[in-house]
Parts: sequence; structure tokens; C-alpha cells
Amino acid sequence: MAINIRRREFVVTLGGAVAAWPFAARGQQAAMPVIGFVRNTSPDGAAPLLAALRRGLSEVGYAEGQNVAVEYRWAENNYDRLPALAADLVRRQSAVIIAAGNAAALAAKAATTTIPIVFATGDDPVRLGLVASLSRPTGNVTGVSFLGGTLVAKRLELLRELVPNVATVAHLMNPTGPTAAPEVEEARIAARSLGQQIQVLQASNESEIEVAFTTMARLRIGALNVGGDALFVDRRAQIVALAAHHSLPTSYFDRECVAAGGLMSYGTSQADAYRLAGVYAGRILKGEKPADLPVLLPTKFELVINMKTAKALGIEVPNSMQLLADEVIE
Repeated sequence: MAINIRRREFVVTLGGAVAAWPFAARGQQAAMPVIGFVRNTSPDGAAPLLAALRRGLSEVGYAEGQNVAVEYRWAENNYDRLPALAADLVRRQSAVIIAAGNAAALAAKAATTTIPIVFATGDDPVRLGLVASLSRPTGNVTGVSFLGGTLVAKRLELLRELVPNVATVAHLMNPTGPTAAPEVEEARIAARSLGQQIQVLQASNESEIEVAFTTMARLRIGALNVGGDALFVDRRAQIVALAAHHSLPTSYFDRECVAAGGLMSYGTSQADAYRLAGVYAGRILKGEKPADLPVLLPTKFELVINMKTAKALGIEVPNSMQLLADEVIE
């Protein structure tokens, strides 16, 4: 928004003009719209997603630090902090809030009914209660879902194809996540249909992840499916290392986990979801209303296999599966 200052306000002495310059600069800075950003996790490992978000903003003419400012808030995997973080972004009069993660989106929605919210979540936003309809969100909330937590059955099916002789598979879930219960139920149903036993293990922080892997080793678990929670993407280096240490074939919902050395992932691109969230935030800054922007859903699902990890685990990846994969990491 341009700032109109009458000409006579600039008729000052040279010294006065120099003294007034910092105030004018601050006035210009204050006019820059602010995007609030809140995410469930820590900043660690989020660089690719933030880069994608900035690409989305640039597609509609916004560059961070030039014509838009971004205020970042991180829950550091402590979901109890999210309501306060969202409320802080409301107090700072953000022009739009980008809420990354299921819990962050719910906290943002609870914090304001007037400031536009763009979510990037891994679950069905209608089931979460974020919107009443995908095509007509209504209210102040819209966004993008990459459906990371709703593909459990397919990931278990693909994992079974890779390691067909496994009798018991584990499912790692974060009990503090808002969609943990339905995801676990989906995993139980899928395992039964595949003729497998399933062991559900809980972890909501770094130390509990360690304990979960120790438990899996004690129970002689044959394979692991990692739940679709942002915590597990944030802690992917730890999980990948533990899976390698215990020689445990593991399926993930995010490609970044496989790029870090995980065995296999099946899902959609989180990076593209964040890019689209940036596009929506920019369009809202230009005057569009969230209610007029339908929730975006993925149209492509990707299977990614790390052949080096498969070899280290002694797994022979069928040629049919290699041909099915969208990406094979050598």
C-alpha cells in the first residue's frame, strides 16, 4: 500500500531531513504485508519446503524481504505450543497465515475467523474439520493437502511386495497428532487384509523414537511403516539411521526420507504442496478470498525406491516394481 505524505512535510532543513529518514524507512517497511508461517516441527530439515514456498510466492510476484515479509513460528514438535504461536501471529496482524501441518492448521483456525489461512496438511481437510467442502471452503480457510496420512494401506501393500515373507509389521505413530487414531485404524485394516500381524508403536519425540526401535528389535519385527506425521519427516535422519542399524525394511510417506537413505516411500510431493500454498498466499495478498479458492489435492502419487538401501538390506527389488517406481535412487 502506498503511503501519501504531503509535500510540505518534506520542507525541512537538511539536518531535519537526515534525522527524519530512518522514520520514513520504517514507515515503508511497516507497509510491507506480513505472512505468518507456523509449523508443527523445528526448522531443521525444512529448507527444501521453505524454498518451494518461496517459489510459489515468486510465481505471483512476491519476494521475501522485498515486497513481503514472513514471520516464522516453529512448535519444535511440541504441539501444545501451537495455539500460542498462532495467537501471536494474529496479534501481529498478519495479512495471511500459512499453517503447515495438521495440528498447526487446526491451531490457526481456532485463533482467528478473520485473517485468511492457507494450510498445507497431510490429511483430509474435511475430516480434520478445517473446511466443510473442498470445492467451496467458505470462511477464512483454504489450502493444499498432500494426503500423506491417508495412504497407509498402499504403503503396506508395497512393503509387503518388497518383503513378502514378513509375518509382523510395525506402524510408528505420533499419539499427539490429530489424525493418529484414524491412521492407525487404517493400518490395522490393511494389515489384516494382507494376512499380517501389526504392532503399533508410539513416539512423540527423539528419545521415544529410540525406544520404539529398541522395542521393535526385541519383538523381532520384520518391517516398519512410518506414519504420516511431520515429526517423522523432521527426524528422518534419526529414523533412517536406526532402520539401517536394525536392518529393518521401512516404508515412508515422504520422498525426502528415501533421499536420506530410507528404503521406500509412496505419496505425493510435499514440496509441491508448499509451492502451491505460496501461490495461494500470494493470490490472497492480491485480493482474492479464501472462500473462492478451492482446496487443492494431489493428482500424482510417487513411488520412490532407494536401490542402495535395498542392497544393504539384502532385498531383491522385483523388476516390475522398479518399472512401476517414479524414481529409483541408485
